[in-house]
Amino acid sequence: MNIRWMLRMAKWAHRPPSERRVKIVLSIIALCLLLGGIEYFIGWPDWLTTNGGARGARP
Repeated sequence: MNIRWMLRMAKWAHRPPSERRVKIVLSIIALCLLLGGIEYFIGWPDWLTTNGGARGARP
């Protein structure tokens, strides 16, 4: 394990993140899982798909 990871873990042990920050991070993770589940089970909507007109595409 890298020394930076050890220092980061020590910092978190001495000064844990606030309850508000933990809630924000968990809600973002839940939102990502929800969007991933919707995409997996229902599919990606056509109106969110790009047309594929990439600039500078090489032949």
